[in-house]
Amino acid sequence: MTCKSLGEQKPLTQLASGIYSFACSLWNHHTDTFLQQIFTGDEAAATNSLERTLLSLKVLRKLTVHGFVEPHRNVEVMGFLHAVFERLKQFLECSRSIGTENVCRDRLEKTIILFTKVLLDFLDQHPFSFTPLIQRSLEFAVSYVFTEAGEGVTFERFIVQCMNLIKMIVKNYAYKPSKRFEDSSPETLEAHKIKTSFFTYPTLMEICRRLVSHYFLLTEEELTMWEEDPEGFTVEETGGDSWKYSLRPCTEVLFIDIFHEYNQTLTPVLLEMVHSLQGPTNVEDTNALLIKDAVYNAVGLAAYELFDSVDFDQWFKNQLLAELQVSHNRYKPIRRRVIWLIGQWISVKFKSDLRPMLYEAIRNLLQDQDLVVRIETATTLKLTVDDFEFRTDQFLPYLESMFTLLFQLLQEVTECDTKMHVLHVLSCVIERVNIQIRPYVGCLVQYLPLLWKQSEEHNMLRCAILTTLIHLIQGLGAESKNLYPFLLPIIQLSTDVSQPPHVYLLEDGLELWLVTLENSPCLTPELLRIFQNMSALLELSSENLRTCFKIINAYIFLSSSEFLQVYSGDLCQSFCELLKDITTEGQVQVLKVVENVLKVNPALGPQMFQPLLPSVFRGIIEGERYPVVMSTYLGVIGRVLLQNASFFSLLLSQMACECGQELDQLLGNMIEMWVDRMDNITQPERRKLSALALLSLLPSDNSVIQDKFCGIINISVEGLHDVMTEDPETRTYKDCMLMSHFEEPKMTEDEEPPTEQDKRKKTLALKDPVHTVSLQQFVYEKLKAQQELLGEQAFQALMETVDTEIVTQLQEFLQGF
Repeated sequence: MTCKSLGEQKPLTQLASGIYSFACSLWNHHTDTFLQQIFTGDEAAATNSLERTLLSLKVLRKLTVHGFVEPHRNVEVMGFLHAVFERLKQFLECSRSIGTENVCRDRLEKTIILFTKVLLDFLDQHPFSFTPLIQRSLEFAVSYVFTEAGEGVTFERFIVQCMNLIKMIVKNYAYKPSKRFEDSSPETLEAHKIKTSFFTYPTLMEICRRLVSHYFLLTEEELTMWEEDPEGFTVEETGGDSWKYSLRPCTEVLFIDIFHEYNQTLTPVLLEMVHSLQGPTNVEDTNALLIKDAVYNAVGLAAYELFDSVDFDQWFKNQLLAELQVSHNRYKPIRRRVIWLIGQWISVKFKSDLRPMLYEAIRNLLQDQDLVVRIETATTLKLTVDDFEFRTDQFLPYLESMFTLLFQLLQEVTECDTKMHVLHVLSCVIERVNIQIRPYVGCLVQYLPLLWKQSEEHNMLRCAILTTLIHLIQGLGAESKNLYPFLLPIIQLSTDVSQPPHVYLLEDGLELWLVTLENSPCLTPELLRIFQNMSALLELSSENLRTCFKIINAYIFLSSSEFLQVYSGDLCQSFCELLKDITTEGQVQVLKVVENVLKVNPALGPQMFQPLLPSVFRGIIEGERYPVVMSTYLGVIGRVLLQNASFFSLLLSQMACECGQELDQLLGNMIEMWVDRMDNITQPERRKLSALALLSLLPSDNSVIQDKFCGIINISVEGLHDVMTEDPETRTYKDCMLMSHFEEPKMTEDEEPPTEQDKRKKTLALKDPVHTVSLQQFVYEKLKAQQELLGEQAFQALMETVDTEIVTQLQEFLQGF
């Protein structure tokens, strides 16, 4: 019974007020009966009464939390909530007398947990109505969790619930005053006052000390698991399925929240604990080792709060580094904890010049005799290479040995989760060092096919393999072609929507497909064949559509003739279907593909996508209202007009028939709309393209074109302003978009090298009129040709239709011709 909307809540509030008193008395009756029967030892009857108690409490929980708009104004509601604390104490005492084998035990614990859920839900839904309960809640929870009162009666899930109650009160935004107290509501100030009076220095100190010295300690069960199932231990520690329901993460989150809220009070307490642990610890003193592990854990969790209070660089050099070098087997909890601690501080405060010392330590620990230590070290390595202060030059001397050791670790571990984790570390290393990884990946490349085969039932591990391959391909560049026998079947499977695994693998599979194309030196028959998967992917119209368009563009740049010869018909049909029902952004993506086809193959492109062009032309004539779509329309038609004038004439004739207009009238309307909507085009390349395309209509004695001459000149001058830069020495202008030859760009250390696709785009640009034709020269030649066609007098009359300011600017740009 949930009741969030007003429509649902009104009936429940009416119901709640009518039955609440009866529900309370029924619950009290069943509760008293159960306690009496337990006292007299009537186990069978007690079990039945406990079931009724549990059922009536479930009803009361829903009525209390969702049945009242202002529950604090209802005496019975507040009476019930106060009674919850007394009943909890009775049930907890009752649990002391009931053995773990008793049939009542499980239901009793469920009832105790349900009591705590009543308080937690009420606090969540009605924080200000909860204010009268703050003091009692904190006293109750702290008493049972952090004092002797809880010994022998508490169980793990109850402790978790009590910690959640403390955490929710500490963190509750409703109880936090504004920076200016006078801006806070009276309710907030009242709650804050209660919190402040409870969390005194002695209370906070005791909570902090108990969390660290009691709850943070590794248990016998955990230490046994470490020895018997080290991979299972690391999975639990890093967030396995049961992790979020267990005590350890709950205690750590509570510590973080309380330390954040009261850091000025608690920082000296924690620092005192750290100072008491200076120097190496006796390996024979197990308790001292566990205490040190717990304190170091606290310092790692509170890293951001301790930024100004701990000189971590000095601590690393003077103590932590030495502790990493203690190789005794019993010291492994400290080696593991110290390398974890460094991982927590690496992005908070760690000098760059200490990195080589850290890499040396990591390399040594990746050879540690203990598997848990090695796995934790791999995690810290990932955090180190992921950090924004990472420098490749510092890491390169250690790359070969680190990569080899990580690969050995990947082979050694057997659990799916651990393999995924180690693969992720390897991926991060490959991503950061990029092409520098090439000499060292042979072993990994040979192993991945075997791992892929072994992981047939583990789709999440296969996702990790795909991610690793993505970074591997980026690092290998054109050399990745050697992986195709293994790589292409994986892409085929991952992106085939008829195969069940695509549900898990599609997103990463598409990304892998894309980077494979971007780094491919040439189009192979197998790579071409995979495109058969694309039609079904386009039909999905999913969130992966953008990546699909990138893949299509990559094929066009890779080998447009070969690709379009096979797939242009299917592609055109898919696009026609897509454009019927697609977002504005989707429309633009489709048209960009068409624009790229026209750019790469101006002779055949318009014919291949002829079915799409009438709707584009019509969009221009009708004045498409979305600027980004209009800009793309003009880009597509601009390419056709500039680079395939004969096809443009055929298209114009077709549109004149369809629209029932004279051909010249339609051309005039197109030019007029083009000039009017030029401001919709923001990309400099497209703006220059528009100027070149409209100028290509000259010279002409066509009266419509002459009528629009003024607009064509206006667009040309706008284009000149966009692309012309002045040489300060010679005071002459040059077209900044011109490219004369291909140059490998000079890269800084942190820049990624250009992909094969980047090189293809650069080569293509060297054939593109936008980058090979000087707009200044083109304007001059077209105007000169127009003058020769019309004669001086008629040409001057034509020029007089242009605004004098525009003519002056034009003359300035054309000086020297």
